[in-house]
Formats: sequence, structure tokens, C-alpha cells
Amino acid sequence: MEFRPCIDIHNGKVKQIVGGTIDDGSGSGPLQNFVSDRGADYFALLYKKNKLKGGHIALLNKSGTIEYRMDVKEACKALEAYRGGMQIGGGISDESAEFFIKAGASHVIVTSYIFTDKKLDQMKLCRLRDIVGKEHIVLDLSCRKKDDKYLVVTDRWQTFTDMEINTGLFDELSVFCDEFLIHAVDVEGLRSGIDEDLVRFLGTLPYKVTYAGGIASFSDISKIREVGVGRVNFTIGSGLSIFGGTLDLSEVMECIR
Repeated sequence: MEFRPCIDIHNGKVKQIVGGTIDDGSGSGPLQNFVSDRGADYFALLYKKNKLKGGHIALLNKSGTIEYRMDVKEACKALEAYRGGMQIGGGISDESAEFFIKAGASHVIVTSYIFTDKKLDQMKLCRLRDIVGKEHIVLDLSCRKKDDKYLVVTDRWQTFTDMEINTGLFDELSVFCDEFLIHAVDVEGLRSGIDEDLVRFLGTLPYKVTYAGGIASFSDISKIREVGVGRVNFTIGSGLSIFGGTLDLSEVMECIR
């Protein structure tokens, strides 16, 4: 089990938001837990100093907008500060993936791109793999619960697909990626505890998986170790003190050691 740090960027600023509140049509914007007065490169250098690899940068605005371009500009500062140390996701496609790898990302994280009309598009997966290589791809299968099933959500967690989280799905997609990232969207940003059922399932998989969502205490981390049988990596956003939470980064690292 490893701790994977994160940097979330919205409107060109490092933020922590409540995941399920993103809504392009509302005009009000997502609920914000935290807005930093420091740039993304500050956090990247902090992670580099602490030798934390495999964390991710999330671009939270809609691709193609002015705000998304602001996100990208800020993210590139972090990628340059910690070349090869962080992954990046949000609006990634076959047209932009190579740019981010050259900018310093170790991996690109993709979800929405690999779907067409809410269906998995293997042609897109193959094209992406051909461009940057399987070893540089993370598939984000972030999900929400619907009718007692975990379904993958796209478009920054706003759109349900018909893709159910199960062992067969991971087996099918493992040939296209190096690892998986799973946000439990219903608890993301709430600091109310983890989704134990989801973590328990992820612990049964033979693949490299990082879980995100709801972590607010050391007991949550212990629970991930327990129900995920030590196989599930995790990331913490709003629960960290550097993002307005209560968990100190050094203490989290010590907990893992």
C-alpha cells in the first residue's frame, strides 16, 4: 500500500472541491472545500522533496474552455517542477496525451475520452496506447452507486455509463494501461469516511490500483489497509492539512512506513 498525493486545479488555482457537485449547467460552480494561495509547482516540489511518486494532477474544468487552458498552464508548472514524478488527468485525449508526457507527466489519466455515446470505444484505447504506450496510461474508472451497482461516470463525474465495476472490466482494460485510479465519487471531498465495499473489491484485484474518496482520519487509512488487504494505494485531498484538512503530510507518510 502506497500513499499517492494529488494536486487538483480549477480555474487555474489549486483547490479541493466536493466531487459530486460539478455541474456544467448550473453556472454556480462546484462546492469548494479549499482554495490555495500557492501555485501547483509549490505542491509538486513538496512531493518531490518527500520522494512521493505516482500522485496525480487533476484538471477540473471542461476541456476547450478558457478555464481549462488556465488549468493546463498551472499544471505544466508542476510537471516541470517534478518531471516524471506525477500523473495528469482531466480532458486528456489522443491529441493532448503526448503533449503532457513531454511536459513531464509520468502517465496520462483518461476516462471520458475512451467512451463514445456512453459505450467503451476500444478503437480510442488502441489509438492512445499506440501514441504514448501502455506504460504511460492510467485508466480512471471513477464510479458512483446506482441500483446497488458501481457504474463508471464520465464528463468530470456527471454522466453515468453502463459500465459496471467488476473483475471482468479490469481484466479487459488491463492490456491498455499501467494502472487504475478509482474515485469513489459519492464520498469524494466529503471527509466522511471511505467507501469500504469499493475498497474491499479493489483489494481482490491483481492490478495496481489507487483509491480516492472520503479519507479524513488515520482510522480511514487503517481501514483501507485492512479491507484492501494491503494491495490498494490511496490518495488524500481535502483531508490533508496542506489543503485545509487535519492530516499532516509527514504523519501520513510515517503511518505508511
